[in-house]
Amino acid sequence: MITSKEAARLIDISAVKTAHTLSDLAQVVFYAKKYNFINVHVLPNWVKLLSEMLKDSTEIYAGAPVGFPGGAHRTETKLLEAELLIEDGVQEMDIMMNVGRFKNKEYSYVRDELTQIVRITPRNVLTKVIIEVNALEDAELEKACEIVISSGADFLKTGTGWIPGGANLERIKKIKQICGKDVKIKAAGGIRTPEEFLHLYDMGVERFGINTKSAIEIVEYFNCSM
Repeated sequence: MITSKEAARLIDISAVKTAHTLSDLAQVVFYAKKYNFINVHVLPNWVKLLSEMLKDSTEIYAGAPVGFPGGAHRTETKLLEAELLIEDGVQEMDIMMNVGRFKNKEYSYVRDELTQIVRITPRNVLTKVIIEVNALEDAELEKACEIVISSGADFLKTGTGWIPGGANLERIKKIKQICGKDVKIKAAGGIRTPEEFLHLYDMGVERFGINTKSAIEIVEYFNCSM
């Protein structure tokens, strides 16, 4: 059985909703420090402040999205956003794939954009590409995985959590089987219970994006189960 401390080191928590304020950011940082979650994600304008708030917590990383939540920004905009996030001290970036272009079968466009962003990112900053699995058909999963792997990103992230849908355990299993060891998987969106967490963990999922309330409940469950 995984321990509560081990579980926390696999979970990203966030404050990325439209109306999140400084007090929301302070609250999520508080919980990150209390439980030692591995990452806190915020919207780009908060990254410099987040980095300052975490400067004495070297095991907790400052994260932010690029092209969030729709992914349809121009490539130049995404590149500039990534550059500014790096300047502000980001340590992990979740890059939104251009899903519309992907579904239009403009694979070279999508791959080139992601590759450009990954290339300008220092190696000490992790990159995760969000494919938004709830917007894709089963037949599109293999191509999406192939593009993420070829971009050089560190992780494939399954979704933003902004499109309705459950934890998609079977589809994530398929993604993990396709990707193998070529890219790590971050499962996100609809993961609410210890059972779902364990199921994905047993599949080999390396990182989880979970809302703060559910993340705390999952970590405390493993603490009580010891």
